[in-house]
Amino acid sequence: MARREWLVGWESRLLILITAILVAFGLASIYSASSTLIEKGRVVGTTLVLDQLLGALAGGLLLLLAARIDLERVKALAWPIVLVTGGMLLLLVLPFTHAIAPRINGSRRWLQLGVSVQVSEIAKLAIIIWTAMLCAKKGTEVRRLRRGLLPVLTVVAPLALLLIIQPDLSSALEIGLLAMVVLFAAGARIGHFILLGVLATPVVWQRIEDAQYQLLRMTTFLDPGADRLGAGYQVDQSLIGLGAGKLFGVGFGQGQQKLGFLPYPYSDFIFGTIGEEWGFLGVVFLTVLYTLFVLVALRLARAAGDPFRQYLAAGLTVMIGVDAFTHMGVGLGILPTTGLVLPFVSYGRSSLVVALIATGLLINVGTRRRAKVA
Repeated sequence: MARREWLVGWESRLLILITAILVAFGLASIYSASSTLIEKGRVVGTTLVLDQLLGALAGGLLLLLAARIDLERVKALAWPIVLVTGGMLLLLVLPFTHAIAPRINGSRRWLQLGVSVQVSEIAKLAIIIWTAMLCAKKGTEVRRLRRGLLPVLTVVAPLALLLIIQPDLSSALEIGLLAMVVLFAAGARIGHFILLGVLATPVVWQRIEDAQYQLLRMTTFLDPGADRLGAGYQVDQSLIGLGAGKLFGVGFGQGQQKLGFLPYPYSDFIFGTIGEEWGFLGVVFLTVLYTLFVLVALRLARAAGDPFRQYLAAGLTVMIGVDAFTHMGVGLGILPTTGLVLPFVSYGRSSLVVALIATGLLINVGTRRRAKVA
């Protein structure tokens, strides 16, 4: 009697180790950053950590599932996944769905389905799976404009538009970037990307001008001293925290920026909190972990046995890498402010679960299976 034997290489084992370290470090950082946060007269730091822990447990189970599932089944489900995601994004912008898609902080990004789900995180994963499937199916035809870039845009553009309406420009740009990365991995022509960039730039800039807060973020990035108490306040406070941390940090739980100075010190700007409490060495530690994650995942992508696995791994790797290094770049003031979280570390169950699923799929790509006689 034959059964399957799963052979997990050192690359997959190292990904598991890095992910576990980041998740544990994130739970500790969230507790420290929110330990003084008071809502409705009570401290909610423990509540946030428990929420994140539940997300980690659910994501861990889904990681195991993603690591063991037959990727051919994932490939076959690409269309249903992207269509369901599109339906969820549509629910966020319809005028009669406020009961399940309330406006929070000026944007409708979360579906309340018993638990709060940030659909843009799911959209990133969905667009990678779908684009990888399409590119694997078309093969060398992706080098042709009508068979490569244009078919991808027919799906990516409507999803991006729904994200922009929320509004969530950074996520809209990211799903476009992820689709282009998969296309590039599949061999699409550079000239097609240049053409798309030329056509998209005025549209994106017009959107930035229409959304005043995005325009302020951009102008503040170009001139950091222009609005230090307004659009530049978050980055300014993040830099103060990073500077206060010096080499070794002020100590775990001893940071001062979380005391009402740095907005969202447990999510959008958790990097500033980590830099203050753990210092330059803590920042280097995080940078090394994310760099290792990306390099190992790219190694898995390069060694993958078939096109779909290669393209899927490439897209997932870039998704984690872009989120991580963009978040850190924003905290350091070298990139415009966005709402991208620090993968595995920032508070946010949707982003954590999606990142863990992505890790499971990467482990799956690096897993070899062989028949074993019992």
